[in-house]
Amino acid sequence: MSTLTKVALSFIGQLKPDRVKARSIAASIALPHPDKLGGIALMQALAKRRSSREFSVTVLPQQVLSNLLWAAFGINRPESNGRTAPSARDAQEIDIYAALPGGLYIYDPFAHSLSLVAAVDARNVTGYQDFVDEAPLDLIYVADHAHMETSSSEQSRIYSAVAAGAIAQNVYLYCASAGLATVVRGWFDHSALSKALRLSEHEYIVVAQTVGYPRASR
Repeated sequence: MSTLTKVALSFIGQLKPDRVKARSIAASIALPHPDKLGGIALMQALAKRRSSREFSVTVLPQQVLSNLLWAAFGINRPESNGRTAPSARDAQEIDIYAALPGGLYIYDPFAHSLSLVAAVDARNVTGYQDFVDEAPLDLIYVADHAHMETSSSEQSRIYSAVAAGAIAQNVYLYCASAGLATVVRGWFDHSALSKALRLSEHEYIVVAQTVGYPRASR
């Protein structure tokens, strides 16, 4: 779907996810254990870190998806439920949704698995850009402010933005290390995407991020 078409549909309130074409949809996806020993040196990953807006349609293997989500905001200290990215007052208010060709899922870092939210292909709703429809994965970072009741509304927004930024950078560094392409995005229809994600009033979409293999040079 073109950007112009999306903007037009958004204007009339008709931007909606597509139906999943697969006959069977997994209610949950148990991810393999993340490979914590691979990758390149940190300074090399920083040197390679960049944004890309050209993606292959190739589906990400489950091991890559596992590594990516763990790097983003997984459990790295099981004894304290510590995570790979910081959050103010340890609120851990960010939920990661994964828009895949086979369904819309939410990441459970404690079980290291994906749970089905809706049997839809919501990639087209995650951004106005046309490339989000074809890339194999669009991540959506949602702040649940019910975890931040002791903070003011303004503080909650700031803290959530910082936390989501740290998660997005983790994804950037993993992608640089694994030879993947990625870009973080903020241009989307908040209402349409919130409805697709089935969010409550105390949940707020902070930002989205597309991930996939780089598109081969023409």
